[in-house]
Amino acid sequence: MSYDSESPTPARRRLRGNLVIATAALVPTALAGWLVWQAMGGSGGQDDKPPRVLPLPSGPSVAPSGNGRQPTVTVTATPSPDTSPAASPSTQSARPTGPLAGRVVVIDPGHNPSNFKHAADINRQVDIGTNKKECDTTGTDTQGGYTEAAFTLDVSHRIRALLEKLGATVTYTQDNDRPFGPCVDERAAIGNKAKADAVVSVHADGAAEGQHGFHVILPALVNAGKANTAPIVGPSRELGERIAGKFVHATGMPPSNYVGDGTGLDVRKDLGGLNLSTVPKVFIECGNMRDSGDAALLTSADWRQKAAQGITDGISSFLQK
Repeated sequence: MSYDSESPTPARRRLRGNLVIATAALVPTALAGWLVWQAMGGSGGQDDKPPRVLPLPSGPSVAPSGNGRQPTVTVTATPSPDTSPAASPSTQSARPTGPLAGRVVVIDPGHNPSNFKHAADINRQVDIGTNKKECDTTGTDTQGGYTEAAFTLDVSHRIRALLEKLGATVTYTQDNDRPFGPCVDERAAIGNKAKADAVVSVHADGAAEGQHGFHVILPALVNAGKANTAPIVGPSRELGERIAGKFVHATGMPPSNYVGDGTGLDVRKDLGGLNLSTVPKVFIECGNMRDSGDAALLTSADWRQKAAQGITDGISSFLQK
């Protein structure tokens, strides 16, 4: 029998059949290897690109074909975890926690460090209910030149840090972030607008040498013009009493020997910041800057931290009563 040159001989047909069977047996294995290689970031010859790093597959699953042929192989990659912002707790805004969470405190650092540059502005008269008074003053200083404005800001920053650790929301009336002021009527308005649970105005006095100690100033009962302190006189006194007690304990500073008859408390009706307040508010004169003994304490960073702690403890005690 003659065979066309393009037709295989029987031996060649048998050889080709064997090769087809062998190739068919190798295809699934090669396919599985190729799929794994692709999942691992195979570049298909694109060596100039960095390999992609994908999750390792969970392993091949073999499903019988039911037709006598070699089984097909599928590779299932392990899904990557959801890393979207919504799934990550660390991206969610944390709410304040602590015993004062949800409470609002306004700290009023007495005097602005730049007031002295704006004499005309701070001498402007404003209505405080009972009468009119200058917008603000420059404050006092020690014999060595340490200003009351610097002292009040330093202590106020320390108070804020302590209160925020307890979960309170703290607002300032000023943080040396404006040319002068604010005026005393605006200081009161800031606390009122914030609907503060407590407002404390931080000061240091400028009395004569030999007059020493701290005192807390409370609002008097005033009902004149824009001023009506009737709703706040009671809670303000309680706030002041608690601050006075905690301040003595934290600092060792005695009550004033020249104001308050040794109680550390003084009631006044000539301060716009108190007259115009609609929320509990007090002033604290932490000591006398013009007395050498008090000045040595007021200029000490360690003592200022104690002062901040005493004021914070008083505020916290009042808000948790």
